[in-house]
Amino acid sequence: MYIVGSMIRNTRQRQAIQEAFMASSRPLGPLEVLEAGRRRLRGLGIATVYRTVKSLVAEGWLVEVELPGQPSRYEVAEASAHHHHFLCRKCDRVYDLKGCPGSVKSVTPPRFRVEGHDLVVYGVCAPCMGSA
Repeated sequence: MYIVGSMIRNTRQRQAIQEAFMASSRPLGPLEVLEAGRRRLRGLGIATVYRTVKSLVAEGWLVEVELPGQPSRYEVAEASAHHHHFLCRKCDRVYDLKGCPGSVKSVTPPRFRVEGHDLVVYGVCAPCMGSA
């Protein structure tokens, strides 16, 4: 990717990486992006993936998904309305959960102000259940 003035050059590598995210229904880590991107562009390298992901986050096209004790994953920003995640303990894939269970006010100590929350559900995903 090259910045020319205020325009960002859309390279084949950048396009392959963006297509990998758009085709995925879940957050992806850099190695998953590399694997998916190589299906579109054989010569794609991991350094290019890291550099492009960093750039796409800076531009606001991607958002980082941080889970405790896990490496970061990323998802397309426009698809990231408030939601939570499921982490498969067998394959380490992360999946989006639809929506939110609601207010956490009932479990918040008295006189505390909630400013946000994250929920991670742990278990075994359907593909792993089928391979067991």
